[in-house]
Amino acid sequence: MTSATLLTPARTPWTPEGTPPGAATRIDERAYVRALVVLDSVVLTVALLVGYLTRFGDEVPSGSKVPYVLVAPGLVLVWLVSLKALGCYDDRVIGYGADEYRRVSTASLRLAGGIAIVGYVADVGVSRGFLAISFAVGTLGLEVARFAARKRLHRARSHGGGWSRKVLVVGDTAHVLELVQTLRREPYAGYHVVGACIPDALLAPVPQRLGDVPVVGSFRGIPEAATAIGADTVAVTASGELTAARLRRLGWQLEGTGVDLVVAPALTDVAGPRIHTRPVAGLPLIHVEAPEFRGTRKLVKGFVDRAAAGVALTLLMPVLSVIALAIRLDSRGPVFFRQTRVGRGGHEFGVWKFRTMVVNADALLTELTARNETDGLMFKMRDDPRVTRVGRLLRKWSLDELPQLVNVLLGQMSLVGPRPPLPSEVARYDGDVARRLLVKPGMTGLWQVSGRSDLSWEDGIRLDLYYVENWSLAADLTILWKTFGAVVNGRGAY
Repeated sequence: MTSATLLTPARTPWTPEGTPPGAATRIDERAYVRALVVLDSVVLTVALLVGYLTRFGDEVPSGSKVPYVLVAPGLVLVWLVSLKALGCYDDRVIGYGADEYRRVSTASLRLAGGIAIVGYVADVGVSRGFLAISFAVGTLGLEVARFAARKRLHRARSHGGGWSRKVLVVGDTAHVLELVQTLRREPYAGYHVVGACIPDALLAPVPQRLGDVPVVGSFRGIPEAATAIGADTVAVTASGELTAARLRRLGWQLEGTGVDLVVAPALTDVAGPRIHTRPVAGLPLIHVEAPEFRGTRKLVKGFVDRAAAGVALTLLMPVLSVIALAIRLDSRGPVFFRQTRVGRGGHEFGVWKFRTMVVNADALLTELTARNETDGLMFKMRDDPRVTRVGRLLRKWSLDELPQLVNVLLGQMSLVGPRPPLPSEVARYDGDVARRLLVKPGMTGLWQVSGRSDLSWEDGIRLDLYYVENWSLAADLTILWKTFGAVVNGRGAY
């Protein structure tokens, strides 16, 4: 597909007369920030009350000259100022990414350290136990409150509500389309593309669209185009015409306009910890660390996997026994189903699952191939007639996969990793997809917390490869936490 075929006529965008472009978005944003301030104030007040009651109970501390009734409101105010000073209410931070949580923790710890030093030097008689409990409860409460507020914002964004940054994308047609697709893949991130600027040579005298994004100008009038459509962010992607001097000049032109300038490199699906920006000769060079497939962190991950699997099997033994009895009473056949899957390095192993289908399910597969509801190499069908009554319940709650804890204990699988593929799938892998075999497959992973069977083959592969390249112990804990929500929600489970 050439660039010319991507450009189609478009209508000029309409805005209500007298309403500044983007005003509704900014009002929603200010309301969200105000709500965060109120929420933080409530959390801190409760934290100080808990600290006081835990330290002193319902009695006034005897012999103390400290007026805690005045200290508490003052500490709440100072704490809020500390959060503000560290950018915890910055619209470029709140709502997405780990930086918001990191800043909240940093602001709280710095304030706690500062108060401890001042209290020691000035010999203030405020109880250390009161401060320690208050800061511990307050910091944890702030993180939990931010998480709850963010989840509500993400749900609103996913349904077209909530505030989002209005983005003007600048670059060549192919790169603009790629960036638009990337941003739309995760609408909860809060980047809503409202227009595009393309090279002058591709601009026609009539209004155009790049896909379904209106083309609002060329490289000569980027600031004017951003103002016209109410964009508060200009995202620059790759283009041969956007030289370093021209990009620097664009930054100067956007100064004082309230419009942020972001540069989207061609490198995608690389997590933050692997990226380091280093200025060299005036150039912000991006250093990308190689993925880690062995070493100390891998040994720690393997130890944690096996230890957790052993504990889980012990605790879940009564549940496993009940499930086994239900399967035996529901249909004829064995309790467990053992299927050959491919693990790290292409080594095959037998994955254990509770049987959820009739015993001759493989023989019936050829009759159902035409009714496959997914693309790619997998077979998925919402109302698969081979699934038993108990099997449907087990699949809905992902209980059929609990026996895979044995595979984790044996070192064949991990708690978190790519989906374990069938040998028939691996036989048709190309060079890129085969990178999934560089790590152990997992009982859960990004594919499960992102929709499971509702995902397309391409999206599932993209998520698996992202995990392979960017795995970390912290990410594993996050995925395990999100797995509980995905299982309860039941989305994509069939």
